[in-house]
Amino acid sequence: MDRSQPLTEALFYILLAARKPVHGYGIIQEVAEMTGGRVNLGPGTLYGAINVLLDRGWIVLYSAEMGSRRKKEYVITDQGRAAFAGELRRLRELVSNGGKMEDET
Repeated sequence: MDRSQPLTEALFYILLAARKPVHGYGIIQEVAEMTGGRVNLGPGTLYGAINVLLDRGWIVLYSAEMGSRRKKEYVITDQGRAAFAGELRRLRELVSNGGKMEDET
């Protein structure tokens, strides 16, 4: 996945949820809550995306309970915040330009 490509919705919401330390199940819950249940991350999607974000250095392992895969907490890095901010600017531009269509009708 190219770093210059737009973020997938899953990556966007995982970065948003990781603004504070959070474990995988917490991410699933928070994303569902933020989106009113529209986005439901399955475990495969979630952990695949977490691995992408870890590889990019956009999140880091914040803490891990020894002997338990379920108790890993993740948090966004400065690099991840910069990527998120860039994506937010891109999305705002899309919405602004899309509003031009409404202005013409």
